[in-house]
Order: sequence, then structure tokens, then C-alpha cells
Amino acid sequence: MQNMAEQKKLIVISGSSGVGKGTVIGGFLKRNPEFSLSISYTTREKRGGEIEGLNYFYVSKEEFLKSIQNNEFLEWAEFSGHYYGTKREFVQKCLQEHGDLILEIETQGALQVKDKMSESVLIFIAPPSYQDLEFRLRNRKTESEEAITKRLDFVKFEIRNSERFDYRIVNDKVESTIFELERIIKTERAY
Repeated sequence: MQNMAEQKKLIVISGSSGVGKGTVIGGFLKRNPEFSLSISYTTREKRGGEIEGLNYFYVSKEEFLKSIQNNEFLEWAEFSGHYYGTKREFVQKCLQEHGDLILEIETQGALQVKDKMSESVLIFIAPPSYQDLEFRLRNRKTESEEAITKRLDFVKFEIRNSERFDYRIVNDKVESTIFELERIIKTERAY
């Protein structure tokens, strides 16, 4: 039997759009190369510069729906007419063969994972304030006002969901957020 300290951890990280979770996770992975980042499945088309098996596993809608029927996903969701999900077998293989794993997904998916893998650790990265997040989203100037409003409405839902997470980190400064993420994960790995 594996020593508890040697058990590999699935760390699930969520946060609202625009909160900087990708930057925080990227910084964490640079400093902690023993971790890897999980790869999700999607039915959306591959975008320029994306690589199969690195950014996503791209599958047809029919294949995705068949995987749902076969209960192959730890979590899945539909966004804007496309499906996204994380396969249980992929996560288990990564944990067994490669070590600790980070899964970056939205809050509903994170809660689905926790229901199926209670030993997973859920971490929510929050903005310093709702107003700060709104400012970040508007300053990106990448979306319409309607899209920004939808995202901000969804943020309120995500923040309510985050109350069920194991940890919550406020991303006011990227370096301190990475340090806090490292501290939490180091503590979790000790158990």
C-alpha cells in the first residue's frame, strides 16, 4: 500500500473568467515541474495554434455523447453549443504514471469531480473584488457588452459555488497568489 505522503494529488483549480487563473497556474507549473496539467475533451473546432493532445482532445459531438452515456467523464458541461469534459481514465492514468495533476475547470465541473473523487482538492481563485474583475474584463476589450454582462452574471454564480471549495485564494498580486497556491498544495501533499 502506498504511503499517504506518496499518494498523488488531483488539484482542481477554478476561478472566474478574467481572474488570472491561467497566469497563476502557469507560474506554479514553471516552479513545480513535477506537476502536470490535465487535458480536457471538447467538441469545438481546433483554433489556430492549438495542438491536439496539448490544448484539448478534439472529438465529435457523437463521440462525446457516447462517452457521457458510458459514464467516462469525471465532469462535463456544455458551453455555447460545445461540450467540454475530463475523462476519468485520463486523470487516473496521469496520477499513476506521471504524478500530481492540476485540473483547470469551471466551478460546476469542479464540484462534479469532488463528488466522484472525494480526495481531490478544490481551490478557487477569486478576484480582489467584483468591481476589480469587471474592470479587468472591460479592459481586455475582447468582448461585446452583452458578453461581458453574461460573464459578470456567471461570476456571481461561481462565487456562490466556491463556498463548497476546500480553499479560496484572492488574486490581488500574481506572485503572492502563486506562493499561496504552493503553500496549500504542499500542505495537502503532506496528508
